[in-house]
Formats: sequence, structure tokens, C-alpha cells
Amino acid sequence: MHHDFAQQTALVTGATAGIGRATALALAARGADLIVHGRDEQRAADTLDRVEALGATARFEPADLSDPAQVTALTERVGQVDILINNAGIFHFARTADTTPATFDAHIAINLRAPYLLVQALAPAMAERGHGAVINVSSGAADAPGLGSGIYGATKAALESLTRVWAAEYGPAGVRVNAVAAGPTRTEGTAAYGDAFRSAGRAVALQRLAEPEEIAGAIAFMASPDASYVNGATLSAMGGQPALG
Repeated sequence: MHHDFAQQTALVTGATAGIGRATALALAARGADLIVHGRDEQRAADTLDRVEALGATARFEPADLSDPAQVTALTERVGQVDILINNAGIFHFARTADTTPATFDAHIAINLRAPYLLVQALAPAMAERGHGAVINVSSGAADAPGLGSGIYGATKAALESLTRVWAAEYGPAGVRVNAVAAGPTRTEGTAAYGDAFRSAGRAVALQRLAEPEEIAGAIAFMASPDASYVNGATLSAMGGQPALG
């Protein structure tokens, strides 16, 4: 077993389910100690148990990422981190005419402002120590127009833009910043959309949905020394584009 992240601390937002939980486990399996962020204590306890079963240490730090004061308080509590995974996000699909101001604001707050505040607070200390990795979880919606995914896709496109900016800002100090664009993935959140979401798997070249562990593997790779010369990139983990015709 590789221990690429031994003696490193990773903060994974939204780590109590889905891609976030799978990512926490992937990092723990490679030696990282985890700070598990989320809002549900029961689901957090399950993640902590799984992480500790892999021989890593873990602790739960709750916060509502839609509240900037709670994001700031979270950064103060976590202290020094070596790896930041900006995974937490929301997606409420609606066409532009049907998108409420509250839905618009929630996407901006959680998908965009929260990662911004976390990087703003935690990356400078990584730079001072001369090493670190930030991975932002994006989506194919950042590039591909989808009916009903307007504000969601816009926040992910903005996050990819910030990824490139942060890579230039912090890269000279040894902090790599990258993104992973996740394709349609089978999670607790997407299960709520039923057949409408499952059909998204047929729209990619692999003709199926991704499992959370497959996206987590891509995230762990981008955070690892194996990707030591990758900076400011967005890795596509979207199952490939089907051929036309």
C-alpha cells in the first residue's frame, strides 16, 4: 500500500457521503489524517469509523458552508492542513425562468464563495511551509450547456477559473491547485433524481454512471506526488464523450 500522504492532514468538505466520503477513505488509505467536514453527525460518525479502520486518525468539524462566518470559524478550528479538497456543493436543477433568487444565492455561497474563503484562509500557510495541494471538485456542467443546470454550471466554471488563478498565485511556493471534473456519479444526492439522472450515464462513452470511488481515485491522484508537475489543470473524470453519428 502506498503512503503518499503519511504525516499529512487533509480537510475534505462534504465528506459524510458520496464523493466526499469516498475521497476521505482514499486519502486515509494512503496515509493521510482526515478532517471530515459535514453537517450530519450520524453520517460523520460512519465516515470517521471507516477512516479509523484504515489506520488513520480523523475528526469531525461541522459547518454550514452557506454562512461565511461559519466557513471562517471552520478555517480557524482546523489549523494546519496539507491537502484541501473542496468537494461540498449543491445542485438544484431548474431553467433560468424558474430559478429563484434563493436558489441562485445558495449555489454562489456553497459552490463558489466557500471554496474561495477556504483557499484564502488555508493556502497562505501551505505556501509558507513550501508544500500543499488543493483540489476543487468541478463538473462537466462547467463546459457543457444543460437545460436546468445554468447556475450550477456557472459556479463550476467559475471554480475552474479560480483553480487556474490560484495555481498561478500559490504554485511558485510549492502549492499545487487543480480541479477534477466529475461526471454523472451514483451518490445519495443524485439518487433523489431517479431515472432522470440514471439516464445521464447513457450520455457518456462508458455508458454508465460513475461510482464515488472512481472519482475519489482521480482526486487522490491529483493530490499525490504522482501529479507533482500538474498545476492549474482540470482532470476530466466524466466517462468520455460518445461518438457522433
